[in-house]
Amino acid sequence: MQDDKVEPLQTLKDIHGIMERSSRFLSLSGWSGVWAGGTALIGAAIAKMWLQQIPSTYRMAYPNNQSFAATEGEYKHILLKLVFLALGVLLVALAGGYYFTKRKAIRDGIPLWNGTSKRMLVELAIPLATGGVFAFAFLWHGLELYIAPICLTFYGMALINGSKYTLSDIKYLGIAEVVLGCICLFIRGYGLVLWTIGFGVLHILYGIIMWKKYDSK
Repeated sequence: MQDDKVEPLQTLKDIHGIMERSSRFLSLSGWSGVWAGGTALIGAAIAKMWLQQIPSTYRMAYPNNQSFAATEGEYKHILLKLVFLALGVLLVALAGGYYFTKRKAIRDGIPLWNGTSKRMLVELAIPLATGGVFAFAFLWHGLELYIAPICLTFYGMALINGSKYTLSDIKYLGIAEVVLGCICLFIRGYGLVLWTIGFGVLHILYGIIMWKKYDSK
């Protein structure tokens, strides 16, 4: 009699698992978060080293210290270097994320590219592309102080937007990124610090939590 009750319950659990796998992309690896966070920390360290050449743009505590100010040409050169550095960090983070995600998908026997993963990427891409346009426009108009909050806020919205097609835990990371971005709007000169926390520290913490919760099993 007891076995007759257990079997339907197990069947329902199996059906629920199949439905969840078909509607959500579950192959995101915690190691992807750790990799992205570590890459961001390295990039932030390099950026800080470059920005120390023009501390008036790094910390607003030195706006009148002309002896440390860079010329217009030097300033534009450093900005260009920072843009290429950001693109490099993004590419390295994406490459590592793809590697770890593919490895987990193979281990779990789940196809990496399917309808769900494609929908998730579209939901992520729309806010990210919009944020990229905003960041470029602000940079074009010489408003570099707002690049960090724009990156944090739009990235957070992308995570929230894409969370409905993957692990729901990613939504909380997105909320944290949005909060940091909003704070960054009101704290001048600390964009790199908050950017490092958002893309570096939070990613590593998220990756460790996800690894313990899902991957280690």
